[in-house]
Amino acid sequence: MKLIKIIAVLLLTTIPAMAQQKKQFTLDDLIYGGSNYWNLTPDNMYATWWGDILVKTQVDNVSIISNQKGETIEPQLLFTSSKVNSVLNDGERVGNLMLATFPYSDKTQVMIPTNKGKVLYDWEKNEVVWKSDRLADASSEEMEKTSMNTAFVRDWNLFVRTANGEELQVSTDGSRELQYGKSVHRDEFGITKGTFWSPKGNLLAFYRMDQSMVADYPQVNIDETPAELEPDKYPMAGQTSHKVTVGVFDVNTRKTIYLQAGDPTDRYFTNIAWSPDEKTIYMLESPRSQDKMELVAYDAETGARLNVLYTETHPKYVEPLTPITFLPWDSSKFILQSQRDGYNHLYLFDVEKGFERQLTSGKFVVLELVGFNESEKSIIIKSNEASTIGESYYSVSVKNGKRTLLDSGSGTHRATLSANGKFLFDRWNSPTVVGKTDLLSTSKPHIENLLTSEDPWKDYDVPEITGGTLKAADGTTDLYYRLIKPTNFNPSKKYPVVIYVYGGPHARMVADARNYSAGGWEIYMAQLGYVVFVMDNRGSADRGLEFENVTFRHLGQNEMQDQMKGVEFLKSLPYVDGDRIGVHGWSFGGFMTTSLMCNYPDVFKVGVAGGPVIDWKYYEVMYGERYMDTPEENPEGYEQTSLLNKADQLKGRLQIIIGYNDPTCVPQHSLSFLKACVAAGTQPDFFAYPGHGHNVMGSDRVHLHERITRYFEDYLK
Repeated sequence: MKLIKIIAVLLLTTIPAMAQQKKQFTLDDLIYGGSNYWNLTPDNMYATWWGDILVKTQVDNVSIISNQKGETIEPQLLFTSSKVNSVLNDGERVGNLMLATFPYSDKTQVMIPTNKGKVLYDWEKNEVVWKSDRLADASSEEMEKTSMNTAFVRDWNLFVRTANGEELQVSTDGSRELQYGKSVHRDEFGITKGTFWSPKGNLLAFYRMDQSMVADYPQVNIDETPAELEPDKYPMAGQTSHKVTVGVFDVNTRKTIYLQAGDPTDRYFTNIAWSPDEKTIYMLESPRSQDKMELVAYDAETGARLNVLYTETHPKYVEPLTPITFLPWDSSKFILQSQRDGYNHLYLFDVEKGFERQLTSGKFVVLELVGFNESEKSIIIKSNEASTIGESYYSVSVKNGKRTLLDSGSGTHRATLSANGKFLFDRWNSPTVVGKTDLLSTSKPHIENLLTSEDPWKDYDVPEITGGTLKAADGTTDLYYRLIKPTNFNPSKKYPVVIYVYGGPHARMVADARNYSAGGWEIYMAQLGYVVFVMDNRGSADRGLEFENVTFRHLGQNEMQDQMKGVEFLKSLPYVDGDRIGVHGWSFGGFMTTSLMCNYPDVFKVGVAGGPVIDWKYYEVMYGERYMDTPEENPEGYEQTSLLNKADQLKGRLQIIIGYNDPTCVPQHSLSFLKACVAAGTQPDFFAYPGHGHNVMGSDRVHLHERITRYFEDYLK
């Protein structure tokens, strides 16, 4: 009987412990591309706007969920995929209605992709009113909804397909060296595409890029037998760059003219915008030195250069990133975004009189001009005014500049604006909110919750994640960090540390978001028993011009000093083992990782550098020269920042990983460093992913993170 009682007690104490045991994560759970990744993301609602009416889009049906007043209603079914399929023919079928869009707020028509192209379906009449077959061998497609004309690129040449299906060839001499309708200037200056329709779709502005004078970088395709040369045009710092011109094609006359911008040598033509009447094209132009930008107007019919509306200079650099935006209620007024006062803000201009006044000001950054509420004559923006590491939406009165917060004011928000600008469909999260979806009014603060997401990690053993600030190496600037403690944390133990770093321009790692924006790999490393630390040093994004350009002409130096302040903080924690500190980063973070390993060899025991810059003279012209000037202008800076000169200082275990076909940070960086290490007698490790570019994508990302993890497990644990 005594034995039975003992067994019973053991069972009673063991069963609750077993019931409370949390699941452990795998890389397939946490890494984008993993087989279970999407099952462990918070619930989401997919919706789009039909005018000012919110429409919920699901795989096989579409329903209205709000009215014209922005009030939520019981879902009203509009149509189903089976209903659409019933009026299609020739084997054409609709697959996923989540991709449906509503181009016309005053028509019961929806654009839906099919297995053969796309259709414009009228759900009230239950008929297809227009269709377009998929364009064979086409890329860079851009359709204009008023004219239904579509621009696209085939074999490096630019084409237009009209609404009635007629195919017009705009250029005939396109080649790898002479490209039409493609993004130029290596996607810098906010450029993401190469075609720009006029407001009514009658005219098409486009880029023409001559890169015949640019040196080839010898990329290799190993999938052929024997391997084939597939070179990239890659202008390295200080070397000859490409030449860009801007053409305008008239769909009605079939004629093309070019803007008379002058000699395009060593010039950047960026941020193309149309006037509402389609008569004028505006461009922000910058010389190769990038210390000046000019807003220039051109006659869209003749290409004549009309006038310069605005000029801005800076002793370090000026960086135009957004086109001008006209007020929808006044075609004589437009908004220019500029960092002229140290932070990105909105400025109101008149097309005839020029600058009128500054619309937003303060020590915060306007992150995006989202659109307009025309009835209120207000501008809808996203900024970090409410929180330096957050993103929130505001309305700005054009009349007096008054700003009104539209969302909760906490967290990181991602919203879409309704057609007339009256409402926002807002999805957001924060360190205390897993995920929420709200309907917002832009006329007055009003929030209606549509969905509160459950925590998909509730059954998992999630480590403690906290955020905070440290002082930069200058002793005054606040830097934001996140700290992840190991799962099952024991304050009496000493843990190894992995610092994850990026540190470069146009990115920040720490956000007022779920888990402070921690990546899945960081969670996985905490589960394995590591302290994980991430901090945004000076030089990173969304803190103003001075915060970013302090790194000018000596990339990596102030950044390393700031990261070492993070190391000081970590070493002050009683549970951190200061002799077991590792570092990992990709791209600029790979540069930082290698820099820290070589400049502080007695601090960092292990590092994994992904796609690293090794010497800035191997990097491309537009980005490299903006932050470093040319090697001829700044020889001391290039010498100071080159890691080829630091190869002999490597002591710890460093693994370099690259995409074998990286067109951004070409393999010459890493291979040159390996050569320097051989000469110096130091011993880095190296791994390449054939067929991958600057980032390892798809399911191979899981393999990548297995490799990174194994390296720390082998040499830092």
